[in-house]
Amino acid sequence: MAHATPCRGRVHVAVAGRRFAEAAGLPFADHLPAAAVDAAVRAEGVRFRDRLYPPAVTLWVFLSRVLDATHCRRQAVARFLAWRVGQGLAPCAADAGAYCKARVRLPEGVLARLARDAGRRPRDRTPDGWRWRGRTVKVVDGTTVALADTPANQRDYPQPRSRKPGVGFPLVRLVAPFAPATGTALDAALGPYRGKQTGESALFRGPHDRLEAGDVLLADRHYCSYFELALVGERSCDAVFRMHQRRRVDFRRGRRLGPSDHVVTWAKPARPEWLAPEEYARLPAELTIREVRVWVNRPGYRTRVLVVATTLLDAGTFPWREAAASYGARRYAELDPRAIKDTLQMGAPRGKTPAMARKEVWAHLPAYNPIRGVMARAACEAGLLPWEVSFAGAVRTVVAFAPLAWATDEGEWEEIARRLLAALAEHRVNDRPGRCEPRARKRRPQTYPLLNEPRDRARARLTARRCA
Repeated sequence: MAHATPCRGRVHVAVAGRRFAEAAGLPFADHLPAAAVDAAVRAEGVRFRDRLYPPAVTLWVFLSRVLDATHCRRQAVARFLAWRVGQGLAPCAADAGAYCKARVRLPEGVLARLARDAGRRPRDRTPDGWRWRGRTVKVVDGTTVALADTPANQRDYPQPRSRKPGVGFPLVRLVAPFAPATGTALDAALGPYRGKQTGESALFRGPHDRLEAGDVLLADRHYCSYFELALVGERSCDAVFRMHQRRRVDFRRGRRLGPSDHVVTWAKPARPEWLAPEEYARLPAELTIREVRVWVNRPGYRTRVLVVATTLLDAGTFPWREAAASYGARRYAELDPRAIKDTLQMGAPRGKTPAMARKEVWAHLPAYNPIRGVMARAACEAGLLPWEVSFAGAVRTVVAFAPLAWATDEGEWEEIARRLLAALAEHRVNDRPGRCEPRARKRRPQTYPLLNEPRDRARARLTARRCA
């Protein structure tokens, strides 16, 4: 993707962009280095001339906006303007027009590459004590993101049929595998909320390639099918899924391993439309699956009994209690996406076009994963586990330390980073086992009625009533 031809000033722009990336990204030095940004830009074939916002600078301004609580473009540009003034460079315009044009030129593939790279780095540095029996656990789940209500977004990502035209919002379905040991998002797949082959399991077939031999995949009942288990097994991975509600379980059948624990055989169903004939023929005619019934005895939990389907067949190595307890780590598939959507405010991108909305979604992952990586490093040095450190506290601390990093010399960065890691370790998450809270709010919101018609129609009705 060529935007323009290089010119003599490119070296100066590249050096300035790298300096800004290193200064702005002090907490990310090990998890999203400037060299990785340059590699992603080159891999996408991006070339540029002597611009104020080359791809590397555009990306870092984009990420600084993601981490900012206001998500304001003008504030992100003001931050870049302050950095240029501090470095003795010519100031840029305070208006965000040039930055917005540069963001349009930034390829979506650069953000996707950086998201995957930033998710892989903390996972590769995971201590053995954080792994489950020495194996890497990955949790997959899906969520939705509401886009700006524009005709272009509605065309590519239509709203649910339950919403009236002009009232609902376009929805993007996002499916991502997470590493519970560090909380990082390893990949993501985006698609429409409704339509053929837009479900979570269909979107997850893209990130299938990110699975590695020896991984243990956790997922809810939506993924528990013969084909999903077979495709995961092809990559020499194991799976722990909650049993699908439509599959009948009879513990009187199969090879008994213990109370409510047996091994059965699943026959291969007919070929679905989405599966190619050669791939269908490659899958085995039968699958050997272990089924375990689990009783949940915690007060306040809605689920009392559940059945887990797994390919961990060795009852000696994986007793039924441990095989069932491993499914409990799937709760991080709910907590980690919530951290991105709520704390980083990914739940409502402001892009008016589908391309820009997707870029905004992708941009949150290269900002989220390095934060998780820094949290893992701080927890390791403090003798904690990553999930014992508050993500919201980590984001606020990193944002507070960023201006200090810009204003100091490179020789002092190591000391600042050390103090940052020490501060992160103090943001502890309280351990509240068996916590039971009602799903209700005490503070009453303002009693405004819901908008049940397009806004322009409601505005016209109010204007006509006022003029009458």
